[in-house]
Amino acid sequence: MHTHLSNPQDPLSNHQALQRWTSAMQQLCGRFETALAASPSLFIGEVSAGSRAGLPLACLRTNAGRICRMGENPALDDDQHCFLVSQRAGHSTVMQGGEHVTLAPGDLLLMDSIGPCEITPRGLIEHVSLALPREQVRRHIRGDGPPFGKISATNTCGRMLHVLMDQLCKEGKDRQEDAQGEALRSAFIALLDPGLERSGAGTCNASVLSSANLRGYVQQVIDESLPQPGLTPANLAGRLNISVRHLYRLFEEEGDSVCRYIQRARLTRSAQDLANPFHRSESITSIAYKWGFTDSAHFSRSFKKQFECSPKHYRAQVLG
Repeated sequence: MHTHLSNPQDPLSNHQALQRWTSAMQQLCGRFETALAASPSLFIGEVSAGSRAGLPLACLRTNAGRICRMGENPALDDDQHCFLVSQRAGHSTVMQGGEHVTLAPGDLLLMDSIGPCEITPRGLIEHVSLALPREQVRRHIRGDGPPFGKISATNTCGRMLHVLMDQLCKEGKDRQEDAQGEALRSAFIALLDPGLERSGAGTCNASVLSSANLRGYVQQVIDESLPQPGLTPANLAGRLNISVRHLYRLFEEEGDSVCRYIQRARLTRSAQDLANPFHRSESITSIAYKWGFTDSAHFSRSFKKQFECSPKHYRAQVLG
């Protein structure tokens, strides 16, 4: 795998290192510009490209403050590819087509290679991106907008994409990589549309649903939104066009609470990942953040309360 990077021991200034890294990144990723963080420490910038199982991958690792593509002239952009981006470490926000998506470790995002785009890291991040043929992707994605959006971590197709991408990142050289690459590319593209989180999901008219049906619908929306740290009763009620009090009553009627339901669901998903051998190399903290927890100590306490053992002990018991 060919690599361009800034050396933390290099005597170059941060701005010089940034300029060198930006130039290397542009060769691999297109017309992106980079800015240092507002309070920069030692700048880190690494970018590499290669192939795994016959598919082109690029890896980006940086603590830059902002990475953006102006996209004022789409004719100059790479119109051949879309990118499936896996957030391997750190947290970031990505903007494209007027939409903002927050990424935590383990999240997947589909990005277009045309038009304005902005990535805002929060500290040190690592992205691995898979290049897919843009025209093929567009033929498989519903709607007229740019192919952009977060991949669900809860529906079946979304989870399959997560598994495929995780395996691809760990894959080594293979003698049959060309044949595998064609099959894997088709699988990735076929799973994209059903695996995308739809921005219109979670909007309903409460007046047309009975209390029992509405609660079932609310639970479905919660289950699809667990990775979002901002999933609160107020946020959820706004998306559903109902009052917060109405939302609370739906769960109180069953002797439950909306906050307890969200936490139980997050803990259950976390436990499933801890028991999954595909996620053996993923840290417990990364799994917790993937399912919407923002404090590892709180996650550990809550997990032990629900499952009567620590996340570490639970994983050891299940996976041996």
